[in-house]
Amino acid sequence: MIITALAALSLRLAIHKIIIYNIEQNQLLAKGNLKLLSTALENYAKDNKGAYPANIDLLTRNMPPYLERNYLAASSVRGYEYDCQRLDSTGYSCSAAPVNCKLTGKMVYAVSTGGLIIAESCDKK
Repeated sequence: MIITALAALSLRLAIHKIIIYNIEQNQLLAKGNLKLLSTALENYAKDNKGAYPANIDLLTRNMPPYLERNYLAASSVRGYEYDCQRLDSTGYSCSAAPVNCKLTGKMVYAVSTGGLIIAESCDKK
């Protein structure tokens, strides 16, 4: 009985560590993808006399493309949803938020014109 209890406790701790690891990986990927999106938007503006694209499709359709994947079109990527609340010729404001706060990620990331990424806990939203 003691061995069964110890095995159950060990299994619980192992599963907890796996969940924490997955959350951390999701957060790193979301932050990296948002930085990639921001860099693509800034490079597009540099090549187009300071004008940002009106939509993300302009970044993926150019040859060579500024961005390989349209993160806004996907329902979610590794537990994070991407959105650009503002995207026009004068600038942008985009974010990456976890699908389920504290289960797929603990942080919401936001980036705006200029490329500064801001992180905030998802339970504050």
